[in-house]
Amino acid sequence: MKASDIKKGNVVEHEGTVYQVRDIERSAPTARGGNVTFRFTLYSIPGGRKYDLSLRADDDLREMDLVRRAAHFSYMDGDTYVFMDAEDYTQYPLGPELVGDNAGYIVEGLEGYYVQLIDDAPVGLQVPTSVALTVVDTAPELKGASATKRTKPARLNTGIEIQVPEYISNDDKVWVNTLTGEFAGRA
Repeated sequence: MKASDIKKGNVVEHEGTVYQVRDIERSAPTARGGNVTFRFTLYSIPGGRKYDLSLRADDDLREMDLVRRAAHFSYMDGDTYVFMDAEDYTQYPLGPELVGDNAGYIVEGLEGYYVQLIDDAPVGLQVPTSVALTVVDTAPELKGASATKRTKPARLNTGIEIQVPEYISNDDKVWVNTLTGEFAGRA
């Protein structure tokens, strides 16, 4: 497919690596009749490494078919996360290299996970924008400090650590924004 036809969100292959297009910048030619160029901001699938690519309008990129399947986290198999397709119960084993930083947001019984597949092979995991996790270790509340907006570190049941308001205690459930990794309210 021609560079000029590619849209944000398309999945393409370039030099043997698969990327998702996050951003496209079009630069017009100069008065001397140069070619229109497109600067693509790409992120590798899997891995999420950023890659900038400039192409002329009629350069070719091979579009890949990325399939998103709603799935539930099922169980751990060693360090592999096994997800089950919400419709046909296919199991998708996702290794730590596919899960990456999303590992801290994987909990049983939660909706909103999508396994990304290319040619039926899992290549990535999309997590919900917020997840409810349980505080397992945080300092006790300081008496009389509730009026201030001070925060303290808290370790959550998936092993990640975030800053929470001082009034949060152990065993509280909290919402975490998976895009920023920040506290988003009591669950």
